[in-house]
Amino acid sequence: VLYKENVGTGTPTPVTPEMERVKRNQEICSSVLYKENIGKATPTPVTPEMERVKRNQEIISSVLYKENMGKVTPTPITPEMERVKRNQEIISSVLYKENVGQATPTPVTPEMERVKRNQEHISSVAYREGLGKATPSPVTPEMERVKRNQEQISSVLYKEHMAKGTPTPLTPEMERAKRNQENISSVLYSDSFRKQVQGKAAYVLDTPEMRRVRETQKHISTVKYHEDFEKSKGSFTPVVTDPITERVKKNMQDFSDISYRGIQRRVVEMERKRVDQDQENLTG
Repeated sequence: VLYKENVGTGTPTPVTPEMERVKRNQEICSSVLYKENIGKATPTPVTPEMERVKRNQEIISSVLYKENMGKVTPTPITPEMERVKRNQEIISSVLYKENVGQATPTPVTPEMERVKRNQEHISSVAYREGLGKATPSPVTPEMERVKRNQEQISSVLYKEHMAKGTPTPLTPEMERAKRNQENISSVLYSDSFRKQVQGKAAYVLDTPEMRRVRETQKHISTVKYHEDFEKSKGSFTPVVTDPITERVKKNMQDFSDISYRGIQRRVVEMERKRVDQDQENLTG
């Protein structure tokens, strides 16, 4: 009371941004000092009643926060804001991966695979439900040119970041291992083919439409065959005549003449007579 009696009237000063900054710094410092002075406490278990009270407090705080919110002016999302947002997400992802420590791998069970597939299906359905209607834009030659330039730039940058490799000689051992791998792959493929395909017929319904198509294909094949035959009829394929071909042709003609005229039989008889005559001359 005496303090307030001695206090005179003051001059109010406006709250500047600098004063706001100093006030926040003071609050942060006070919080740090408060935490330093806190001693060791005894932990208490979290009971269902405490969980209920905590949830009620959060709901009340959310309601009061929404009541105190005034009206705001919406701002359109510009391409620059989209770019900044994507950059922030990329930076957050990089920082998150840097802070991740070592983890213990767990085996992937069939149940986990099933749950993962179900989650992918649910995500795909939910994503498609949230898609709105889009306006298609035509692909102009300028867009095609820019796309090709981007692909070429990406390819050039990719090749620039590739380090130089050390070539290794292809030894006979590597060749042998490669052939063995090919043989193993061929054997496994053949085994799989025999177990799954070989000996099993593919059943196809013989519908009137399929019979009509089959008959049409037969007619087309017959017409095509006769057309090709008529075109090639009366024509011949020229063959180059060389000395070897001439000699073989002449020998074949001689063999044909000998077989046709019976000359071979006469030659055998004349040879037998000559041998008999030589024998008579030697004995006479």
